[in-house]
Amino acid sequence: MTLCRGIPGLTGLTLALSFLSACQTRPRADLVICNGAEPQTLDPALVSGQLEGRLCSALYEGLTRRDSRGRPVPGSAERWEVSQDGKTYTFHLRPNLHWSNGDPLTSADFRFSWLRALDPKTASPYSEILFGISGAKEFQSGKSKAESVRIETPDPLTLVVHLDHPTPYFPSLTSFTTYLPVHRATVEKYGDRWTQPETWVGNGTYRLMDWKINDRVSLEKNPRYHTPDRVRLSRIDALAVSRASTAFNLYSSGQADLLLDKGLIPALILPHLRGRPDFHPGPLLATYFYRFNVTRPPFQDVRIRRAFALAIDKESIVEKITRGNEPVAQTLTPRGIPGYRPPEGLPSDPSTAQGLLRMAGYPEGHGFPRVSLLYNKSELNEQIAVEIQAQWKRVLGVEVELRNQEWATYLRSLDDLDFDIARSSWVGDYDDPNTFLDCFVTGRGNNRTGWSDPTYDSLLNRALSEPNLSQRLNLLAEAESILVTQAFPIVPIYHFVGCLMFDPDKWDGLYPNLLDEHPFSEIGRVQK
Repeated sequence: MTLCRGIPGLTGLTLALSFLSACQTRPRADLVICNGAEPQTLDPALVSGQLEGRLCSALYEGLTRRDSRGRPVPGSAERWEVSQDGKTYTFHLRPNLHWSNGDPLTSADFRFSWLRALDPKTASPYSEILFGISGAKEFQSGKSKAESVRIETPDPLTLVVHLDHPTPYFPSLTSFTTYLPVHRATVEKYGDRWTQPETWVGNGTYRLMDWKINDRVSLEKNPRYHTPDRVRLSRIDALAVSRASTAFNLYSSGQADLLLDKGLIPALILPHLRGRPDFHPGPLLATYFYRFNVTRPPFQDVRIRRAFALAIDKESIVEKITRGNEPVAQTLTPRGIPGYRPPEGLPSDPSTAQGLLRMAGYPEGHGFPRVSLLYNKSELNEQIAVEIQAQWKRVLGVEVELRNQEWATYLRSLDDLDFDIARSSWVGDYDDPNTFLDCFVTGRGNNRTGWSDPTYDSLLNRALSEPNLSQRLNLLAEAESILVTQAFPIVPIYHFVGCLMFDPDKWDGLYPNLLDEHPFSEIGRVQK
């Protein structure tokens, strides 16, 4: 899932004081979180960013959910069985499930919601995560009707899902944002306005209390949740602020209780935080990278893409700018996934980069067209962009213009391929290389490069149907080698290190984990 990194505006202290003033006019929530930029949407079918997914995981509950360690556990389904061939899952819903407005929730609601996400009219950016379901890809592409998607509801409490291939991580997928259920009558009655507080209906641990644009999303405990006693806090405020200095000032002054993202901590002070009891680092299945738009010159030429990639000194980025002991990334998939050995990527090589640019007809950058680097607004993104801009000028002799946008506009630019080079990041949605590599299959909503390679697509497709785990991972590694050593539609820069900031004497239920999952319902005050 796309990871947000920032939205600058006022100075950190000024904006922190503005939040303080606002807080004095309303009762303080039980927990206040700096969540990142203003949410683009709270419609699960339309979400593609981590900050929106975090809120949706509180407002809606899938068949499964993630616990505080990132593990899939029963959610709206109390149990499930899988057929001997691994291709049919039968989920049994909890009895007496209800929506927040009191309507009964049934298996038909899940079927409707999944088909809605697949419907081409919905234009879900993440519909491909449902493509493992038989008939799903054909329906999404307009080649068949919804009835051909093999999701069955033999009774209100049973959902039978038929898959094209064995997918051992499928129960984990059903906790993901795109698989969350929506209330059909509300969606059909209110259209695009159904996620507003006055019309919203959900089934999660929390319900939508208020949504003040560029301020906060307020959540309150949902009394109709199936196990309300499990929810520990009555109200949570998620602040729409992700400028690192602002977020850290809010936290330091006590106006925010929790920072969930290292991007909300000024990089300059990171070395000074290590060893503090409220600083909680941990591994994270996520990568920071740049995309090339291969549909327009000059990045249609793989020699130029490779030259730009080899000209980047990644070590200087993590040593001088991020300062969080991040591993340099030569591959898209971080290390740590059991059994997977990513291919050896290519390190910085200025001499080869210069030779490639010369071969492409631009010796020492002479005559190279003006291009731009797009990033969503944040201090960290800007610092990295300025450094890489200088490296490209020094090594290749090319001028790269810097271009920044607010989060929602930036996402639209990526979707429309309205960029030359763009900053990106990706957090794994499940513990498997496929969560990274599937993004770059031809036509995927998260491809956002225009790149297409039939060999790459074939390797990913063969891996789907490969029953031998070791051989499957080898196929994925072969595909990743094409991505990062041959075709270069992207250039990985570093792998993230996760970080939480909270006072362990006040809060529990928070643990660093690979998938960066921190369900609000499991956070609570330490009992003394």
